[in-house]
Amino acid sequence: MMNFSLASANPLTQDAELGDVLILLAADGLDLGEPLQAGLSLLVKRALAAGHWSTDSGKRLSLYLPESRPAARVELLGIGDGSLARIRDALAKLVKELAVDPLKLAVCFAQDATDAQWTAAMTAIAAGGHVYGTTKPSARGGLKKVLLGAPNAAARKSSLAYGKALVAGMTLAREWANRPGNHATPGMLGEVARHIAAQARKDGGHGQLECEVLEQKQIEKLGMGSFLSVAKGSDEAPRFIVLRYEGADDSQRPLVFVGKGITFDSGGISLKPGAGMDEMKFDMGGAASVLGLFESLRLLRPKINVVGLIPTCENMPSGRALKPGDVVQRMSGQTIEILNTDAEGRLILCDALTYAERFQPQAVVDIATLTGNCVLALGHLRSGLFSTNDVLAHELQRAADESSDLCWRMPMDDVYGKDLKSNFADMANVAGRLAGAISAAKFLERFTGRYPWAHLDIAGTAWDEGAAKGATGRPVPLLLQFALNMAEQPVDFGPSVAQQQSQAGKVAAPSRTAKTGKVAKAAPRSKSGKRAG
Repeated sequence: MMNFSLASANPLTQDAELGDVLILLAADGLDLGEPLQAGLSLLVKRALAAGHWSTDSGKRLSLYLPESRPAARVELLGIGDGSLARIRDALAKLVKELAVDPLKLAVCFAQDATDAQWTAAMTAIAAGGHVYGTTKPSARGGLKKVLLGAPNAAARKSSLAYGKALVAGMTLAREWANRPGNHATPGMLGEVARHIAAQARKDGGHGQLECEVLEQKQIEKLGMGSFLSVAKGSDEAPRFIVLRYEGADDSQRPLVFVGKGITFDSGGISLKPGAGMDEMKFDMGGAASVLGLFESLRLLRPKINVVGLIPTCENMPSGRALKPGDVVQRMSGQTIEILNTDAEGRLILCDALTYAERFQPQAVVDIATLTGNCVLALGHLRSGLFSTNDVLAHELQRAADESSDLCWRMPMDDVYGKDLKSNFADMANVAGRLAGAISAAKFLERFTGRYPWAHLDIAGTAWDEGAAKGATGRPVPLLLQFALNMAEQPVDFGPSVAQQQSQAGKVAAPSRTAKTGKVAKAAPRSKSGKRAG
């Protein structure tokens, strides 16, 4: 884990023990004042006057100072208008270049910086300095110690705590999404969840974090036929992970986050093309983000109740595997005709969404690397946001903007779900070729009538492609910001679809389990303290 520390320092005006390399971030409008000061301030002024450097985003200049100076090497880095995106892009690129050798790094702003700018700097440093070595013994470099120099360090303590928690969550999500499928099985994800809860108990303090990991027989007892149908083709047994963070009193209804946990997606019988199939280890990016969120909650301990649900399994072809044309029964008792086994993510999510009812949630947000169609629509910049609840969509959009972990709300007109009809079941698992991301969301919507719900399609944002291939840790920043916003100022998301229908005289049928036909009851407390889917 990267170690961040904070110190009062202004490298432009004073000598301080900063590290092996000092990165000085400078935005447009840099004013060093008069008269000319000695040392670094003078060198920066001369570089600007000579035109050898500017504050344009990404512009850099290396300076080598006399050995008597605490930091022998200084990297001047322009960040343009100082926006969070500019800071992250420019700083992550530079840190990645520097981190080929272990070193002690110091980072300072040449001008006053906001808490959000400091957070952006920390996440950029963590991204640029991350070296994946779990299955690569030859990996070298990385950053261990980073000093953040601020003129008034005491005023930045809360910002440092938030940034460290966010980085920890993103790092955990990045690490587990990067692991190959044989090093990140459903069982291993269960152990990660248990470790987070155990560490929370060890830390003590405000807020309780508990974990339960349900195994196949327990999942069968719940009647999660849709989820289990996806797991049938694999020798790896499925898991259903339930995380509960209780930072408020029992009267507060929780936020529920549901993460898609397909640890490897071959496409099943509807086999994916071989080229690029290795990237399907990233198909548990939703699950990784939920685990990362709980790691951040463990460290921050906000006054809010949060539940994390992770259905996790592999999607593999075999003699036992789900076949196109099969009909499966989900937890509510409804049946689904399988037209494409590569649309498996929605099959495991729908049972988890039904399970979420027992927590009587304020709202439910599912997160999934669900469709390649969403990547075609939004690229890699923004996650797709789907919801029929305007208040919830607004709050998620606000959190995305505040964290600079961007999303874009997509339409949810009923017409997009009309082709999910089947002659042989209550519904089909796919519609037509067009608007696939929206029809996938319309499929999920069918199981969310009893609470406010939103869906985040992160197929384009959970990982990078090409030479930079790897997990991004998104959308942990968005999820954490949303949770903290709700802790600070709770929002009434309004009635559920079922409540609206009841008020209109159309009483919705209660959700029923496939096996017992009984209405799902509240869950007992724990005894323990590429793109298709």
